[in-house]
Amino acid sequence: MPDIRDVVIIGSGPAGLTAAIYTARASLRPLVIEGEPSSTSDQPGGQLMLTTEVENYPGFPDGIMGPDLMHAFRAQACRFGAEFITEKATAVDVGERPFTVHVGDDTVLARSVIVATGARSLTLGLESEARLLGYGVSTCATCDGFFHRGFEIAVVGGGDSALEEALFLTKFATKVTLIHRRKELRASRIMQDRAHANPKIEFLWDSVVTDVLGEISVEGIKVRNVATDAEHVLPLHGLFVAIGHLPNTDIFRGILDMDDAGYLQTTGHGSWTNVEGVFACGDVQDHVYRQAITAAGSGCMAAIDAERWLAEQDAHAE
Repeated sequence: MPDIRDVVIIGSGPAGLTAAIYTARASLRPLVIEGEPSSTSDQPGGQLMLTTEVENYPGFPDGIMGPDLMHAFRAQACRFGAEFITEKATAVDVGERPFTVHVGDDTVLARSVIVATGARSLTLGLESEARLLGYGVSTCATCDGFFHRGFEIAVVGGGDSALEEALFLTKFATKVTLIHRRKELRASRIMQDRAHANPKIEFLWDSVVTDVLGEISVEGIKVRNVATDAEHVLPLHGLFVAIGHLPNTDIFRGILDMDDAGYLQTTGHGSWTNVEGVFACGDVQDHVYRQAITAAGSGCMAAIDAERWLAEQDAHAE
């Protein structure tokens, strides 16, 4: 008989690894499918592997590097017996039990599944942007705004998220330049009114960022006007890219309920999906907070939900 795991966790960011810690301590023998190191969408450790210093995770008064934090999460899960496959889940079948998770040419059988595949920030696609990510380029104002206190920075985007980031960043920066490729914003009127009313926010219309300048940290950006093709350099201390996020849910389409943006839908305050025995946690189902601490908390919730559900299945089988 093939081995049937009590819990298979897909994803290894803060949510997946916290779920692994809790289910391992509950003697559920979790198997974590942590992704591929070469993958940008679901790499082992999640988005924090692309982050330099993390100063807002409780318990680290002097801060901690994002990869170091994720390595500590993983080591703790291993200590309690979690096992890992460093490959990408390519398909799932939850139409019958046990569930089947396909990993390359192999299959894994599971009594329950916790989905923690996270989400990825959309980027401008510039080589310099990727090179300086975490060194002045950021996709999270809440995470990195503090590092730019007393400097001028820019935000790229035109939706509610971009304006929310820009307004938040005015708490730290002396000036925030909002760069948008069109003449009009997509954001709601109330957000536009707030941004226009803030004296620290300036708008750069019909413009796109063509390069991020700096060797070891951001020193400025090169901006091109799409109407005139004229380019100029804007000296900056930081660049925040706020053009959207994509949840890593492609393999669950047509299987698990999602909202219009592709985020998995969970019931109430729990982690239950529309398929009994399948749970979701972290950024794959949270498009509001998107923080390491909230992802870890929801990973704990998913682990407890899975543990209780498995206990009920065992009780019914007796």
